[in-house]
Amino acid sequence: MPQDHQTHGVDRADLRADCGRCQGLCCVALPFSASAGFAIDKEAGRPCPNLRGDFRCGIHTDLRAKGFSGCTVFDCFGAGQQVSQVTFAGRDWRETPGVAREMFAVFAVMRQLHEILWYLTEALTLPQARPIHDELREVLEDTGRLTRAGARELAELDVAAHRARVNPLLLRVGELVRAGVPGRPKNRRGADLIGARLKGADLRGADLRGAYLIAADLRNADLRAADLIGADLRDADLRGADLTGAIFLTQAQVNAARGDAATRLPAALTRPAHW
Repeated sequence: MPQDHQTHGVDRADLRADCGRCQGLCCVALPFSASAGFAIDKEAGRPCPNLRGDFRCGIHTDLRAKGFSGCTVFDCFGAGQQVSQVTFAGRDWRETPGVAREMFAVFAVMRQLHEILWYLTEALTLPQARPIHDELREVLEDTGRLTRAGARELAELDVAAHRARVNPLLLRVGELVRAGVPGRPKNRRGADLIGARLKGADLRGADLRGAYLIAADLRNADLRAADLIGADLRDADLRGADLTGAIFLTQAQVNAARGDAATRLPAALTRPAHW
């Protein structure tokens, strides 16, 4: 089971989606196209036809069966409830004139900030990253302050510039973790590994940042301490794989993959029901 804990002022429980406190923002603000993940086309700003009046999904328990598997792998990192309940203080985008467009714009920014917070809080739990904990704490506090800014400031925020400040630190964390792995960890950063046959591969401490692992065969692979930030794991076969201690792996990535009862996950993540 996931272990929620507070790290230097940020409660990781607040970085998990709480749909009961959100106003269905991901079901309205985001666009999607008819594909393997979505049964229909929907433009940004238009409510999904499955969104009920109470902001709940009318087919939540049957999303995959009805062709909406894309919804099951999306994670807002708690941005939905932050925007709904804090930034906009519970105002309903359906009833308050002029609020909807601004709220949707803020949601897109907030999701990125909350994702950054997730990575930073994880980094601060890693003993290998202790040499840069002070720098991580500083940028964590600054990111937290940004999430509490007003709607206009958030909508105009240059998130790319903030990511440019954070990314070097996260890269350094990955280097520190890999330095403690025996042998010479593989560097497959950004690699095209779509459909790759990696069954039983030794990928301990591998740099798989941004790697395309779509439909890759990773059965029984050893991914302990691998850096998986931004890796595309859609339909990757993780049955029997060991991801113990893998860093910067998110619930959305896990949800998009395939696994089984033998797949070993980091403690902060939950085994998807569809596995």
